[in-house]
This record gives sequence, structure tokens and C-alpha cells, in this order.
Amino acid sequence: MKCSIVIPARNEGPSLQSLLPRLQALGIADEIIVVDDGSTDNTDVICAEFNARVIQHPYSHGNGAAIKTGARAAQGDIIVFMDGDGQHDPADIPRLLSTLESGMDMVVGARSGGSQASIGRGIANSIYNKLASYMTGHRIEDLTSGFRAVRGDKFREFLHLLPNGFSYPTTITMAFFRAGYSVGYIPIAASRRTGKSHIRPLRDGLRFLIIIFKVATLYSPLKIFVPASAGMFMIGIGYYLYTFVNYGRFTNMSALLLTTSVLIFLIGLISEQITQLMYKD
Repeated sequence: MKCSIVIPARNEGPSLQSLLPRLQALGIADEIIVVDDGSTDNTDVICAEFNARVIQHPYSHGNGAAIKTGARAAQGDIIVFMDGDGQHDPADIPRLLSTLESGMDMVVGARSGGSQASIGRGIANSIYNKLASYMTGHRIEDLTSGFRAVRGDKFREFLHLLPNGFSYPTTITMAFFRAGYSVGYIPIAASRRTGKSHIRPLRDGLRFLIIIFKVATLYSPLKIFVPASAGMFMIGIGYYLYTFVNYGRFTNMSALLLTTSVLIFLIGLISEQITQLMYKD
């Protein structure tokens, strides 16, 4: 089977200069595609020097958009996605492919605790992993890793779900589990990135919080809405018992809490039906 390597890059010239020859030395890839996401450095020149195929965005569309562009252009049956900032070691690619060939549909490079960019990012990723593991019923070791090997035809089934920003790994992992595809993990050690990160903690913090809820509703909304509904119902019953014992009556607040619990459940039920339609094919 043919193998394509797709690298989204935005001003990653220095790291690409050392990464591309290492990829070529492996002799695994039938093509190396660098999606230049509106770079203002010499990314295109460096790629041409090492005979990598370059697809240029006229301006930055986002990491996820670059991934989608690369996936559409890739001709290989297997696609390896990796970052262009020097964090991922090309020597790990044979292990990804070997695990994929054992019957997996996607294999993810799971970063060790010491490979996280910061303590805060490490804590956030741990929360994502636990939430996703709860939603899927499978242990998810690294929900946000951008280093992975996939079967191209299956990956392209979900291009319409992928966001243009930095959360594509989260979405595609949950989509594969929802569709019943096999997902595996191999441990990797990620290096410190070369250059400056494009993620801004303050701006992206809220966005990643929203991603948590998007992940939940993408996979199985009832797993979020049912506990929330049950919690609200128990609060309503508890408040009703309190007011009945102390005042001998059923209050408007009790009615509001119980009605809200029913509404939350119904919204979750509708969300579940919509999710089913997303995966009907």
C-alpha cells in the first residue's frame, strides 16, 4: 500500500529543514505533502529543496483546514499526519505503520507526561482523555495528539466534521470510535517545538473548554444530558421534600427544577437523534 505523509506548516521553515531529510532517509513515504498554511518565511523554498510537494494556502486557514487540504490531496492508502514544528520523531513512523497493519484503522502517537508543552496543557489533556474515555467506554491515552497514521478512505469519511482550528485530533478520534473503527496507541516522546507556538492560552482556553462539550455531544449526548437531568431532578425532589416538611407545600422553585430536568433530558434525546443522523452512512 502507498503511504503519504502530510505535514501542516505555518512558518516552520527551520524545523522543516531538519525534518524533511530525516523523512526521506526513512524511505517509507511514497509522497511527502507540506501544506503551507499562509507562511511568511521560506517554507516553500525549503520544501522545494527536499522535493516535498507543497500546497499553499494564500492566508492562514487553520491547522485543521491544512489537515483537510492534505487529506484530500494525498494519494496514499495510508496517511501519516505529523506536525512540522519538530515535536514528532520520524523514527516513530514505522511503529505507527506496524501497529496499523495489525488490524487498526487509526494509530495515534500517545505522548508521555514529560512530553507535554506545559503543566497547564498536561492537566487539560488529562481532562480531555478522561472525558473521552468515559464517553467511548475505551481508554483514550492521548486525545489531542497530532501524530497519527490512518487509513485514508476512512479518514476522508469525516472531513465534513473536522473544524478548521486546532481541535481536529479530538474530533477525528471520537468520530472513529463512534463509527466502530479500531483505534490504537503507541507511546512516543515528543520534543520541545522549534519556534513559537501558535496556541494562545488565554484565547484558546475557553475554546478548549467548548471542545470538551463538543466532544461529548459528538459521540453520545445522552451520556452528558442524562446525568445532568438526573442531578437536576434529585435537586428538585430534595427541595420539594424540604419545603413540604417545613412549610407543608409544593413551591414554584420545586416545579421549576423538576421541569428543567425533563427539558434537559428531552434536549439530550433530540441531540442523540441528530448524532445518529450524522453517522447514518
